[in-house]
Amino acid sequence: MTVYEAVVDPSDANLSHSLILEQVGRDKKVLDVGCASGYLAEALVARGCAVSGVEFDERAAEVARPHLERLVVDDLNTLVLSEVFAGEQFDVVVFGDILEHLQDPAGTLRSAVALLAPGGSIVISIPNVAHGSLRLALLGGEWNPTDRGLLDATHIRFFTYTTLVSMVEGAGLQVDEARSTVADALATEVAVPTGMLPPEIVDWVRRRPLADAYQFVIRASVVPADGVPAGAPRVRPAIEPPVVNDHFHQQAALVREEKQRMLTIRDHIIGLEAEAGVTRRRMTQLEEENRELRGELLQVAQDRAEIYRSSTWRIGKAAISPATIVKKVLGR
Repeated sequence: MTVYEAVVDPSDANLSHSLILEQVGRDKKVLDVGCASGYLAEALVARGCAVSGVEFDERAAEVARPHLERLVVDDLNTLVLSEVFAGEQFDVVVFGDILEHLQDPAGTLRSAVALLAPGGSIVISIPNVAHGSLRLALLGGEWNPTDRGLLDATHIRFFTYTTLVSMVEGAGLQVDEARSTVADALATEVAVPTGMLPPEIVDWVRRRPLADAYQFVIRASVVPADGVPAGAPRVRPAIEPPVVNDHFHQQAALVREEKQRMLTIRDHIIGLEAEAGVTRRRMTQLEEENRELRGELLQVAQDRAEIYRSSTWRIGKAAISPATIVKKVLGR
């Protein structure tokens, strides 16, 4: 049994093999590139498909042989598919978790395009290097290869959905359907150093687009000679992503609430500062008006003093004094 031995369970929708079977369909002529011990080929044959395979591991290939119409045992890093299968056409060419192991995955993909029958398609399953577990591991300074999974030690090429689409389009194909298996960032084989990461960061990464997409499974077809590639479709998860409500989610919620409270307080302070600014400007205006009034009063006092000191004021004052008036009345 090879390290890549597996059991295909079509009833489990959240497996890449199930998505591959769905996208290949029934009664097709299929080339399984990197067929391992033939577990996928066996499931395809059970669905009426005629399957040929390519495998590097000789022992795995011998296990796969009974399920295959034709078997090629060779190294995909040197093998040219269009030459080895020259003259043959396939309804579907499957790359099930194999391109990430190759030195030139784009070249191998381009070679496979020549083998497609009219209306044929290529189905690719590939791990998501931007899965939330890897993002968190890198934030914690970790990148530890494992025997299997996202950081399989034999992976030499890594893909996000964007770079996968770019490679596919570079081969003259367009993505017709995009699916993904689903796994929470803290529920994979990747060791995430959660103890050194703030809960709100863990929660934020979990909520990023495609952070729970563990593997992408896409179906692509040749772009018409007179056409342009259709825009890449949105990735649809194989299952509804689980609702997470653990310590990290709860702590992050508390942090968000506290931040919202602080923002409310900040806005209130800004409002008070604005009101204080208006009040200060009004006080400055009133002080200026007060200074103007004091100036006017001072001028009035000065004018009155000048009047009191004038000869006209003294004569007029004497003329209207009571003694002067009495004398005038008595004729004295």
